[in-house]
Amino acid sequence: MKLSEFNFFSLQDENIALKPPYHRDECKLMVVHKRSETIEIFKQDADGNYLDGSNGEEKEFLQFKNVLDYFDEGDTFILNDTKVLPARLFGTKEKTDAQIEVFLLRELNTNLRLWDVLVEPARKIRIGNKLFFNDNSSIVAEVVDNTTSRGRTLRFLYECDPDDFKKTLYAMGQAPLPQYITNLRETEPEDLEDFQCIFAKNEGAVTVPGSGIHFSREMMKRMEIRDINTAYVTLHSSLSCFNEIEVEDLSKHKMDSEQMTVTEEACRIINKTRKSGHHLIAVGTSVVRATETAVGTDGYLKEFDGWTSKFIFPPYRFTLADSMICNFYHPLSTLLMTQCAFGGYDLIKEAYHQALENDFKFGCYGDAMLILND
Repeated sequence: MKLSEFNFFSLQDENIALKPPYHRDECKLMVVHKRSETIEIFKQDADGNYLDGSNGEEKEFLQFKNVLDYFDEGDTFILNDTKVLPARLFGTKEKTDAQIEVFLLRELNTNLRLWDVLVEPARKIRIGNKLFFNDNSSIVAEVVDNTTSRGRTLRFLYECDPDDFKKTLYAMGQAPLPQYITNLRETEPEDLEDFQCIFAKNEGAVTVPGSGIHFSREMMKRMEIRDINTAYVTLHSSLSCFNEIEVEDLSKHKMDSEQMTVTEEACRIINKTRKSGHHLIAVGTSVVRATETAVGTDGYLKEFDGWTSKFIFPPYRFTLADSMICNFYHPLSTLLMTQCAFGGYDLIKEAYHQALENDFKFGCYGDAMLILND
């Protein structure tokens, strides 16, 4: 397929969710049925009658917590347990005192305190420049290399234990909200908690796997009580999903490599579920990319510790998961393309039109979609 085929809708500022709902699991939910090509948005009773909302007139929207109504004992949700860094920092350039935004991408060397970063405005930052951070400027970083037009390698000059340094560095950071949110509002302290999955464990992401945001502790407990399994893989989500695609032929687009791990424990749970014929639900495009990277030719998941640059777009035959949870994404994004590959281009196109008609919210803080293979 071509890039231009994924520009089938447009978004306005009011379509973007700027904050999550008060309760994570109470965003709107759309359920897309692949085989029957039907779409659910509203709650129904056992007889198929729509339920009224609180005003007794309007239909009541499905909420994310209703996801569990579609699954049973023995099914397994596959979750990405990457943990988001407070990656956005602000420093001042020596001599000029110009404010510089520094976006942490990844730690290159713990002992040398080397980090791969993006800087803005990049034209002001050259090799040899020093940047000063925090109120008393006790943390200093020196630019030691250029990597891309906006990319730099920084060496932080701060003498202390590496763990203490990292705590100090992160204490200065903000949640790395995507630009489509920061263009509309300022980052707030509560974003450090909101822009993180409750099951986040392994540090390394610079953007949240947004589909996992919807899971609440109460919902996870309900899953446990109903003997619905969870399996965790780790893919450190980078800014790759926000990179502009510059080619019309999607087969020529290259994704940035992202570090990922699939453990023996994850393989055991997922493969047992597959053998028993129960559902495997991939939570988010990052999980789909991770599992499709690590799945073997026999259809079972293998242990993996390395990097993936897998780019999934239609047509694509999925090997492992039969269901997928995702958000509503921007036009021309790789996330939308993976979603269309899983759900079917025409059906997802119709789902987006219905989402806009019913005021669904888009982006990482927005509403959710469940794609079922039925």
